[in-house]
Parts: sequence; structure tokens; C-alpha cells
Amino acid sequence: MADIFSPEKRSQIMRKICPKNSTYERIVQSIVSSLRFRYETNVSSLPGKPDLVFKRRKKVIFINGCFWHGHNKCKRSKLPSTNRDFWSKKIWGNIFKDGKTRRLLREKGWKYLIIWQCKIRVRNMQILENKIRDFLRN
Repeated sequence: MADIFSPEKRSQIMRKICPKNSTYERIVQSIVSSLRFRYETNVSSLPGKPDLVFKRRKKVIFINGCFWHGHNKCKRSKLPSTNRDFWSKKIWGNIFKDGKTRRLLREKGWKYLIIWQCKIRVRNMQILENKIRDFLRN
């Protein structure tokens, strides 16, 4: 399927995507706050600059966009039909970098939880809350 936007418009749309404080991050932050856990955001001293950091617990949470991080078997992670080589390299580079980040965190004694964008849905909120609670308490 061809892109419905011109290359200029698609470029403009892609430039507006912000890596911090997305809607999905704010939803997860709201859940964490309702559970009364204290956290910091985007701590640059840790590998991968995690979205939520719980220093006393040595735990981090990443909220990953399915497209950008290549969520396996997710319809949101489908590569665009145009410029496939570029996007393939970009996404595989992110997947490689994510793996390296997780390995470095484990080596430093940190535990991590990855929450995929497609799992943040109204009908999944209780499941997501339970998953976060279990991760942070154990």
C-alpha cells in the first residue's frame, strides 16, 4: 500500500514524534503514581536512559513504541512500503541497541520491565497495573 502522504508531509509528521513524555508514558506514570511508587524519568546515567527509574529498588521500566522497537508479531511494527531499506536498518539498529541496553543493566544489577505500546489499552489497564505492581514489589 502506498503512503497516503507526500514525502514532505510524511517527513514533517515523523519529525513531530517526541521520544519523551508520550501519552503512553504518561498513562504508565499515572498507574505507577496511583500505586504510590516514587520514580525518576529518563535518567541519563543508566544505559538506555530508561523511561521510569526506581533507584532504591534498582528497577527500570521502558515504554516501547511497537514500530520503533520492532515489537515481534505486532501489527504496529509493520515496515512502511516505501524506503524499506532505511526503515529496516533503523528498526534493527534499535533492536540491537535495546538488547545491549538490557545486557548492560543486568550486568549492573538492575532489573527491567518492558511495556509495549500496544498493551496500553483501556481494557488492559487492570492487567497492566498488576504487572507493574508485581514487578516493583518482587
